[in-house]
Amino acid sequence: MRTTNEIVSKLREHQSLTPSKWRENAEWRMANKSWLRYSQHIAMMMLDKMEELGMTQKRLSELMGCSQQYVSKVLKGQENLSLETLAKIERCLQLPILNHLA
Repeated sequence: MRTTNEIVSKLREHQSLTPSKWRENAEWRMANKSWLRYSQHIAMMMLDKMEELGMTQKRLSELMGCSQQYVSKVLKGQENLSLETLAKIERCLQLPILNHLA
C-alpha cells in the first residue's frame, strides 16, 4: 500500500506545468450561453441530417467551400455562425435551420 506522500509525489509527476483554463472557459460559456444554445441545436440538426444522407464532414466542407476543420468546429456546437454560413448549411444539407430556431 502506498503512503500519502508517494501518492502526492506520483500526482505531481503528472501535473501540468501550465495552469488550468477551466474557470476562464466556464466564464466564457456562461457569458455566451444564449448563442451557444442555438449553435449546439444547429450542430445536432446537422449531424442528424448528415447521418441520414451518409455525408462526411469532408464532403460537406467541399459543398460549402470551406475547410473540413471549420465544419468540425461547427459540429462541436461552439461556433458563432454567420447568416452566410447558415444559408450555406441550409443549401448543402437541404435543412431549413432558421425555421426551426423560432
